[in-house]
Amino acid sequence: MDTELAALATSGATTLVSLMVTDSWAQARKVVGRLFSRTDPDVITATDLDSSRARLLAADVDSCAQTAREITDQWHIHLHHLLRSGSVTGDELRDVLDSLQQLTGPSDSGPSTVYNDISGGVQHGPVIQAGRISGLTFHVPVQDRDEP
Repeated sequence: MDTELAALATSGATTLVSLMVTDSWAQARKVVGRLFSRTDPDVITATDLDSSRARLLAADVDSCAQTAREITDQWHIHLHHLLRSGSVTGDELRDVLDSLQQLTGPSDSGPSTVYNDISGGVQHGPVIQAGRISGLTFHVPVQDRDEP
């Protein structure tokens, strides 16, 4: 196998396992689950992903690093197999890895500067200043009104 593809499988496994202990796990699980379900759904399932995560979360402090290495090796083998069998191309795995890396948070390029201007008069509600906001939902209370 090409060394670039082997490195891609390693990076994918490492990123996947690191996301298992974050708030982004549900999204990561969907991304990886789709990859495996379209290639060979009988070999790897969402249950396998959940089992790996449960094992990682259940590891005690002394064995956590070893457990993480074992789980990373396990997923490296799965990703490596997909590439070797031709079930997934390097570009497809690279796209999945890009999606996973976006879930890991901001890049190490350092903090960015945010400039906000508020204009147009008095603001009668919250004003939020942030570098990045995603999944935002507004809940507006329904006001009572008189029905004729």
